[in-house]
Amino acid sequence: MLEIVVMTENGERHVRVSAEELAGLVRRIGGDGDRFLVIQRIPDLPDVFAQVWHKAGGDFTLEHRGGAAARHFQAMADKPEDVIGALTGWALQEAGWDAGLAWSLLDMGPTLGAPPLDLDEDEREELEKRVREVLVGGFSSRAELAELAEDYLVTKDRRPVSREQAVALVDRMWLERVAEQAEWQGETDPERLTRAFTVLREAGITARENFTCCRGCGHAEIGGEGGPGTRGFVYFHTQCTDSAAAGHGLTLLYGGFDGSSETTASIGHEVVAALAAAGLPTEWDQDPGQAITVTPLDWRRRLVG
Repeated sequence: MLEIVVMTENGERHVRVSAEELAGLVRRIGGDGDRFLVIQRIPDLPDVFAQVWHKAGGDFTLEHRGGAAARHFQAMADKPEDVIGALTGWALQEAGWDAGLAWSLLDMGPTLGAPPLDLDEDEREELEKRVREVLVGGFSSRAELAELAEDYLVTKDRRPVSREQAVALVDRMWLERVAEQAEWQGETDPERLTRAFTVLREAGITARENFTCCRGCGHAEIGGEGGPGTRGFVYFHTQCTDSAAAGHGLTLLYGGFDGSSETTASIGHEVVAALAAAGLPTEWDQDPGQAITVTPLDWRRRLVG
C-alpha cells in the first residue's frame, strides 16, 4: 500500500491505496463533478501535496508542492500512463520520479505570514491544551484542527484567532507531533485496537472508532452503520478518545442489534477475545450492562491527516 491519502472532487477519501487503486482513480477522473485528485502523504505535512486535474477529451494538468509556494510546480501530460507513473513515484518518494515530465515553476504570488496571536498567557495555554488533546487523539486532520483552533475561544463579541493564525498554530503543533512519532518503534496500542476492530467487522460485528460525539448519539446512529448479517456493535466516541489520549484507558460501548442481554453479553465476550488476541488487556465483569475498558493503554496513534 502507498502511504498516501487521495481525495476526490466528489468527496471520496481513500487512505493507503495500492498502486493499482491509484491508477484506477487517475483513469476515472474527467467527468462532471469528478475531475481532480489531491494526494497527501501519511502523515500529512504542511504545503506538501500532489494533484491532478483532467477534463474528458483534454490533457492532464499535474502539480506538486514541496513545502512552500516557492516550490510549487506544474506539468502537462496527454496520457494517463504518464500521470500514473509520476504520481506513483511521488507517493513512493523515488529518486527522479519527476524526470519524465516538463515541469515549470508556478508563480503563486506573495506569501504573507500570520500575525502573532494576541492572547494572554492563560488563553494561549487553554487553546494549545485543547488542540493538543485532539491532536494526540490522532483522528483529526490538520484542517479540522485549524477549524477547532479558530473557533475555540470565540465569544459573542470576540473572535481572537484568525484562520491564518489557527493554521500556523496547528501546523507548528502538528509537526512537533510528527517528530515525536518518528521515534516510535513497532506496532502501537491504537494500531492493535484497529486490528482487533477489523477482526470483529469480519466476524459480523459493526466496529467503529471515534464514532460520534457521545454515547447518546452513538447509540442512536450505530444501527445505521451495520450491513446485512451484522449481529451487534462496538464503538467508542470522541469523549472516549479524549480520555484514552489523556492516559485514562478506553471505554468501549457494545451491544446486540436484537436488543437482548444474551446477545449483548455474547458480543462483549467476542470483543474482549479479539482485544486479547491483539495483545490488549481489558477490564469487564461480564455484565452486559457495563462497558468494557481497555486498560492499561499507551495511546500513541500515528497521524494520518
